[in-house]
Amino acid sequence: MLPLSIHTIISIASLMLVSLSATAATHSQENPPPPSPQAMHAKLEQIGKDPASLSAALKDGEKAASVCRHCHGAGGNSVLPEVPNLASQNDAYLLEQMNKFVSGQRKSSAFMEGLIKALTPDERIQIALFLSQQPVTRKPAGSTAQSAAGNQLFDKLCAGCHGKNGAGTQKIPRLAGQQVQYVEDSLKRYRSGTGERIDPRMAAYTRNLKDADIQNLAAYLSTMP
Repeated sequence: MLPLSIHTIISIASLMLVSLSATAATHSQENPPPPSPQAMHAKLEQIGKDPASLSAALKDGEKAASVCRHCHGAGGNSVLPEVPNLASQNDAYLLEQMNKFVSGQRKSSAFMEGLIKALTPDERIQIALFLSQQPVTRKPAGSTAQSAAGNQLFDKLCAGCHGKNGAGTQKIPRLAGQQVQYVEDSLKRYRSGTGERIDPRMAAYTRNLKDADIQNLAAYLSTMP
């Protein structure tokens, strides 16, 4: 077998590089990179403005949200006191939290993290839209004294960020109709600075709360429509 000339070797190498580049381009087209969180939020907003697209997304979201029912209940109304209601939560907030689970910015059980990471970006958008449209089941009002005390604390400490009606914003969670134990547990974690969700503002507002104050707040929030 005759040795290859340097020109032949260069030609073969060039052909291999062209072939590899073409293969990589085809693979990239078949498996495009996931959309950025900003792009997903833009798509969420765009779908919300188009009635036909929203209707289709809600139907798909109901199917995709079946993975959430075991813990968060049908339609996002939890039957577990320590698990939050997702019904009526702000869609952009829900999407942001799911994206944080995917990126590792927010932690939970390995089971929940695995379920969310298995969802496609479109499924996350659809679930956020579906759950945001579901009515939350609020608890019956407790004692008048406890509700009154919780109302005063809410107006003083919480309404500035979460809104007078507890509905929150697209970046701040809705609290109205939330699970009592979940609220109590969350406020105590903020107060003590434990857990992975540490927020300076929440720490400042909860620092001086007594257990009775937290119970009053949670009881009041659970009855808000």
